[in-house]
Amino acid sequence: MSTPNGTTNPAPTAADPDRMDPAVRRMAFTLIVGALAVVFDTTIVSVALNDLAKELDAPLSTIQWVSTGYLLAMFVTIPLAGWAQSRLGGKRLWIASIGMFLLGSILCALAWNATSLIAFRVVEGIGGGIMMPLMVTLIIQATKGRNVGKVMATITLPTALGPILGPVLGGGILDLAGWRWLFFVNIPFCVVGAWLARRNLPDDRPAPNSPRTQLDVIGLLLLSPGVAAIIYGLSRVEGSAGFTGAEVLTPLTCGLALIGGFTAWALTRTTSALVNLRLLRHRAPASASALGFLAGITLYGAMLLLPLYFQQVRSEDALGAGLLLIPQGVGLLLSRTLAGTYTDRTGPRRVAFAGFAVVAAATVPFAFVTADTSEVLLMAALLVRGIGMGAATIGLTGAAYVGLEQGEIPDASIITRVAQQIGGSVGTAVLAVILQHTTDDAHTPGALADGFDDTFWWSVAFTAVALPLCLLLPGRPKPAAPADKAEAEAAAQA
Repeated sequence: MSTPNGTTNPAPTAADPDRMDPAVRRMAFTLIVGALAVVFDTTIVSVALNDLAKELDAPLSTIQWVSTGYLLAMFVTIPLAGWAQSRLGGKRLWIASIGMFLLGSILCALAWNATSLIAFRVVEGIGGGIMMPLMVTLIIQATKGRNVGKVMATITLPTALGPILGPVLGGGILDLAGWRWLFFVNIPFCVVGAWLARRNLPDDRPAPNSPRTQLDVIGLLLLSPGVAAIIYGLSRVEGSAGFTGAEVLTPLTCGLALIGGFTAWALTRTTSALVNLRLLRHRAPASASALGFLAGITLYGAMLLLPLYFQQVRSEDALGAGLLLIPQGVGLLLSRTLAGTYTDRTGPRRVAFAGFAVVAAATVPFAFVTADTSEVLLMAALLVRGIGMGAATIGLTGAAYVGLEQGEIPDASIITRVAQQIGGSVGTAVLAVILQHTTDDAHTPGALADGFDDTFWWSVAFTAVALPLCLLLPGRPKPAAPADKAEAEAAAQA
């Protein structure tokens, strides 16, 4: 193209299809800052329960509710995220949730006994329960189906950073500043996260004359207590009784009955249910939810076994075990960008299959551990295992939203989030029972190691079950339509 003075301007180039929209990148950064408070809070407090029991002069069975109450509050509020977003808009709901979490953190830091700390942790959990599914919903809606893999690799960064930095940060805070700073440390994340949200998130509040979405009260009374009862029941699995104790069976049975009632209620509703279970008729969210359940077993179940192995067999303290687990978190970080790129190029099926296969293979060395196995070998296996987990997580998370309409994304976020968390609780409970039975008569490090070997084989088996399910995920994405290409080029030029 020639200009009046005879020079030639280069022709405009097509937008790079692999380039993330700057507005989406800015939104992702904004959401990550706020979410870091929730992720770090969970991992930091989990390593401080013994110290809290001493400082607050309370038995460990009571202090355990500092974590349990927080998690149950999260599960009760997760199903409300979709309805609340439709009433308030994503921006206002995100800022309100950060405010709730900030309030809970300040109150926790000022707690005067174990009971007040548990109550204030519930306040934190209410805010955190809304934030985690809402974060995924907002970013997926903003991508409009483009570069989902890369975006998910970015937005789930807090999940990878938590296991790496949380235990170390928690140990350092306890040594240098005292337990109250475990909660004061959340304040800068919340304040900066709320400020960034006011600046960067689009104002998506509903129009004043738009029809109001009615809260499905019956669905709420069925689903939220049902999920919480299952999580509570699974958290009580311990000792030789395993799943047969009344304190486990009673909440599990009640929870399953409530969720069964919600399923029947939701599938027969002519208007919107609290969570749209009809989405599970689509192969993408259904297979991604099933794989999310298995990923929860693989990730959280192993996170029970690995530190216990280092502590019970190798005589490491809590901080030492946390430091030895850092390679797994590093592997998660290393694989995210590459996994996101290949998810966009080849589809989530191949990435998830490769990821679960690597996780299974990298867990096998732990099925042969002894009391003297080289720490270098185990840390190398953890690094590879983390790489596989990063790929598997990105692949199945991106798959959950393939082919969905904008209005269906909040429900898909809630379904996959609940599936993964329940899977984590199931994995932790089942592997805890297996470990209990395999180490009952073990009184030496060698005998303990043999018990861990058997339990790690179960972890490998759970991971292997996921491999055939990966084949149900969507394959290679279809080429972008001309209209989509033109829109991407216009956005890039702007």
